[in-house]
Amino acid sequence: EVHCLAGENGCGKSTLIKIISGVHAPEAGAVMRFSGQPVNHLTPGTARAFGIQVIWQDLALFPEMTVAENIAFESNLGARPRLVSYRAMRERAAAAMARLHVDLPLERPLRELGIAQRQVVAICRALVADARLVFMDEPTASLTQAETEALFGVVERLKIDGIATVFVSHRLAEVLAIAERGTVLRDGRQVGVYPAAEISQNRLAELMTGETHEATVMARDRSTARVVVAVDGLTRHGEYSDISFRLHRGEVLGMTGLLGAGRTELATTLFGMRQPDAGSLTLDGEPLKLTSNRDAIDVGIAYVSEDRLSLGLVQPQPIASNIAVTVLDRLLQTLGLIDPAKERRLVDAWIERLKIKVGDQTDAVQTLSGGNQQRVVLAKWLATEPRVLILDSPTVGVDIGARAGIFAIVRELAAAGLAILMISDEIPELYHNSDRILHMRDGRIVGEYRPGDVPMASIETAVHA
Repeated sequence: EVHCLAGENGCGKSTLIKIISGVHAPEAGAVMRFSGQPVNHLTPGTARAFGIQVIWQDLALFPEMTVAENIAFESNLGARPRLVSYRAMRERAAAAMARLHVDLPLERPLRELGIAQRQVVAICRALVADARLVFMDEPTASLTQAETEALFGVVERLKIDGIATVFVSHRLAEVLAIAERGTVLRDGRQVGVYPAAEISQNRLAELMTGETHEATVMARDRSTARVVVAVDGLTRHGEYSDISFRLHRGEVLGMTGLLGAGRTELATTLFGMRQPDAGSLTLDGEPLKLTSNRDAIDVGIAYVSEDRLSLGLVQPQPIASNIAVTVLDRLLQTLGLIDPAKERRLVDAWIERLKIKVGDQTDAVQTLSGGNQQRVVLAKWLATEPRVLILDSPTVGVDIGARAGIFAIVRELAAAGLAILMISDEIPELYHNSDRILHMRDGRIVGEYRPGDVPMASIETAVHA
């Protein structure tokens, strides 16, 4: 069976997984049964002996090791030191990949693989450990639609192989597509267990949050507003070609497309991290030539990356440091040191404005939920007082309730005049929160849609054709 565990951040999903995998002990009187055998408490070692494997969102792999070493790593753990047989490791890794009908380069360092391939490596590692029950914690959080569909194929093969899977995801459509049943948690309690075939996305969202979420079209006609960014014939060989569009003041311009469409490459060009081979950019009518992201920041362009864990935040650092890092020059005293009072006032103001739920601003940012981490990233860039905000997949790893809050912030910023380019795989998100939507395919813009004038189903059909 593929079983879904659904609930907002903080509802207890991760704690429950850690109890079942032996990391935490349950309260007295709790009983777990594995294959009918009662177990009062597990250790990580005994959980593995039962065949319980957890694939966490950060995967817990070794970037400098090879694919084979990562897959067969656990089989080399033992009480006594012994020589490692690399041939045996390769054979185990190859056998695990064969079970999933996948083919990855065994001798290649893991750091050279994309996130989707690393997910497969983590699943193969679970197979080598004789998994009978696999927990997947937000496995699609950083995957494109095409990569997600490939992962679903792998999960189906686990199912055929008799391996039970517990799938945790904030993407409700995925939950209903992959699972037979779903357990919903809210505020640390079980709301119920529901057959996936008998429940809708809206109903699942209501069960998770205890609130009704209405999806309405927010599109406005901003075509007469001042043009903030003009892109003409922008080309970077091998990534995108002949890109032209206008972004107006106060507009939310959505952009979507499949894997390899060139969206992120275009976004990082607009942020100065890549240089185009041809074409031109203007900002508020002035020609713009960016040689670095520092140039982009200086002229008022901000970029929220799709990978907030490694590119958006410094996880062990305090919340305050993460928010203030983009404007340190404004917080200096006469001797060139940071003024703690100025920093605290700045951070407090953004925590209040974006309604970031924190214990104390000195806490590590990794202690926050995904939704609050994303608000910290937004605060970091909004503190620079940008003219243009680029949001690349802003709701990755964010639950349904927190997503609504982030989009409310986006609409508030647009209403205040900020020009926003929002990139997403989630067409419903763009449809309900953008003024226009651009469709990229194979490095080109192949369509433009105005939500409300075109049915969402037509856009989805065009994108996935």
